[in-house]
Amino acid sequence: MNFKSLFIPLRANTFYFLILFLFICINFTACKTSESPTLAIINARIWTGDEAQPWAEAIAVKGETIIHVGSSEEVRKMLDDGTKLIDAKGQMLVPGFNDAHVHFIDGGFGLSSVSLRDAKTKQEFIDRIAAFVKTVPPGTWILNGDWDHTNWGGELPQASWIDSVSADHPVFVQRLDGHMGLANSAAMKLAKISASTADVEGGSIIRNKNRMPEGIFKDNAMGLIGQHISDPSHELKDRALEAAMKYVASNGVTSVQSMGGWQDLEVYRRAAKKGILNTRIYAVVPLSSWKKLKEEVEKSGKGDSWLKIGGLKGFVDGSLGSHTAAFKQPFSDTPTDSGFLVTPVKELYEQISAADKAGLQVMVHAIGDKAIEEQLNIFEIVEKDNGKRDRRFRIEHAQHIAPEDLSRFKTLNVIASMQPYHAIDDGKWAEKVIGPERIKTTYAFKSLLDNQAVLAFGSDWFVAPPTPTEGIYAAVTRRTLDDKNPEGWVPEQKMNVEQALKAYTYSSAYASFDENNKGILKKGYLADFVILDQNLFDIKAEAIRDVKVMKTFTGGKLVFERDEK
Repeated sequence: MNFKSLFIPLRANTFYFLILFLFICINFTACKTSESPTLAIINARIWTGDEAQPWAEAIAVKGETIIHVGSSEEVRKMLDDGTKLIDAKGQMLVPGFNDAHVHFIDGGFGLSSVSLRDAKTKQEFIDRIAAFVKTVPPGTWILNGDWDHTNWGGELPQASWIDSVSADHPVFVQRLDGHMGLANSAAMKLAKISASTADVEGGSIIRNKNRMPEGIFKDNAMGLIGQHISDPSHELKDRALEAAMKYVASNGVTSVQSMGGWQDLEVYRRAAKKGILNTRIYAVVPLSSWKKLKEEVEKSGKGDSWLKIGGLKGFVDGSLGSHTAAFKQPFSDTPTDSGFLVTPVKELYEQISAADKAGLQVMVHAIGDKAIEEQLNIFEIVEKDNGKRDRRFRIEHAQHIAPEDLSRFKTLNVIASMQPYHAIDDGKWAEKVIGPERIKTTYAFKSLLDNQAVLAFGSDWFVAPPTPTEGIYAAVTRRTLDDKNPEGWVPEQKMNVEQALKAYTYSSAYASFDENNKGILKKGYLADFVILDQNLFDIKAEAIRDVKVMKTFTGGKLVFERDEK
């Protein structure tokens, strides 16, 4: 036998086997590296929101994306030296909260403005303004405020209350619902307001017996003052956005749907260009500007996962607290008044139909039962005119629904975009305004769910705090802020914790066409999630409002961490 001839192929085979082994090792290492997470959280109690896998104990993230949801053992096997590992020590982890209705820049400005929301008396109201004007230069507009006249018995404030303490500052502070504001004499002088100032359609001016405005301007009439308010600088707006993002992150909010204007969108675009957005934003602009939005979308598209456009917001009526919501029957406390429509029905129809034909999403503020009925009618007609498609019409607030209209939300595929905190706030006084019968379908969370409607939850910040745990508490307990309804105000409209969580996460994502990349915790979805100090399912409902956000992650990045000292 020729041993030399045998040795050559054996040596060649060994060489080939070695190359093959090295190739397998290299590819295995590459595969492991490509699947190794940049962030992993173990030993958590994870509510995923994913019906296929509702609960888990660990999550793995690579970059901005979730790559695994499962057991701690499974995730541990994926780790390498580059993974940041967090032991949740049994704390709860949920999808990032998506606030479906905020006024984001206004909220940011409000953080540094005069605070009137909890002023309990006329004198306290005056004193707070007096103290605040001393902190800003003469001539500076004093705005926001968010006062609530029901705190001191229901008397509306007047310019005469604050003129003596604000002579050098124009003041236009809003009621907490944003549908009524108080101007001092300095502000009215700048706006050339007098007894001869004409009334405004879709708004009202409170006047004395000589027709001189007393300082209160409602809904569309607020524009008489608003048009004279000097526009803040870019720097101040950018600071307001930064403050807003920081504040909502501390409350577990990773996405917001911002009801604002084109100037707000420019602020967001500046931040996006700099790469400093920590909150995902769906920037909604006024319905009347639908042509401009259509052109923007055609030119540049709808954006990305951090900043997107495509939504329009209109108004049917005002608010209950300002007596400007439109009802079928008069208010119980003012029998000659049933509110009014702030936008004529014909005008609303024309704008909505045109916007819908352009492929844009339409959402409309409607609070009173008449306003909601009118808006549902418009949506129904527009769908018949323009044909069926996945348009996801929305009614913002949907607070006081006539019983016969509850089923129409599902029938017409209209999303009810609601703010549960309002229920425990308005519940202190709403029955006095609309009576015991109409409150049965006020903030009708359970009835809407029973009728298979989609509920998307938000806060309406600056009007209410952007605190989802308080919103969940409100939806589950309906205990009013004055603690006078321990079993719940209209308790038959309570919902359970899981339903409320879904409304703040998946359903809110659905409301902005984002349900395929956020709102649940699942492989391939954005790594937006929150760690809470307690399990919402294990504690008493009354304790939910006290649950603390420990960490907030947006796109796998830690954007808030509570100091545990």
